[in-house]
Amino acid sequence: MHPMLNIAVRAARAAGSVILKGYEQLDRIETEIKGTNDFVTNIDRDAEQAIIQTIKKAYPDHNVVAEESGITDGADKDFQWIIDPLDGTTNFVRGVPHFAVSIALKFKGKLDQAVVYDPIRDELFTASRGAGAQLNGYRIRVSKAQDLKGTLLGTGFPFKAKHHFPAYQAMFAELFEDAADIRRAGSAALDMAYVAAGRLDGFWEIGLKPWDTAAGELLVREAGGIICDFAGGHNHSVSGNTVAASPRVTQRILKAIKPHLGEGLAR
Repeated sequence: MHPMLNIAVRAARAAGSVILKGYEQLDRIETEIKGTNDFVTNIDRDAEQAIIQTIKKAYPDHNVVAEESGITDGADKDFQWIIDPLDGTTNFVRGVPHFAVSIALKFKGKLDQAVVYDPIRDELFTASRGAGAQLNGYRIRVSKAQDLKGTLLGTGFPFKAKHHFPAYQAMFAELFEDAADIRRAGSAALDMAYVAAGRLDGFWEIGLKPWDTAAGELLVREAGGIICDFAGGHNHSVSGNTVAASPRVTQRILKAIKPHLGEGLAR
């Protein structure tokens, strides 16, 4: 295992321990609203600090971008860690056992290492650039689906951008015509990890943040998949409009949603 991936795994497991302890005492969780339909808990913050401390102990000069605490500058600008300590906070707060820790490392602007860790199932998804993707040490690949017929797709509702909901509904209806079924599980990081593992044939969502998708992006790519924006370009990390799937399914998703892309979504 790459030394920096090893540190990412260590950090993810440290955060996972914090999350599991909190999950056992949900009545003591302190929850705040930080934005429209957007929640944060003391567990998010504690898990994030566990990750940052683990990374900084090993690499004190690296930069960190974290969902809750923002940017922590370091002297070495070539390395940037991107952290979501608890992706699926709403699930966590309600006791729904589906959430994950997401940690990615960029080297000179390119994704280099990735970890998505599900502490409930003890499932560890990892990837190193050019070395493939794994689940608990076993190689994973995206599905072999050639078109949308019979596929299982993942998605997320645009709960932070409800003005896009009519366009989203139209996309959903178009894709549902051909797909076998569609899931909305509440954690984009796990959705993308599931695409990498072939559990989902594809995934799309509006308005994601870099910490939601960075680790999942490398997992999908190293598992043989594609990640792009709604126009098939590379602007997803800016717009947040994200499609992830095998190459053939990506083409089919893009074709299906194209007629329904309103202003602000065709990128």
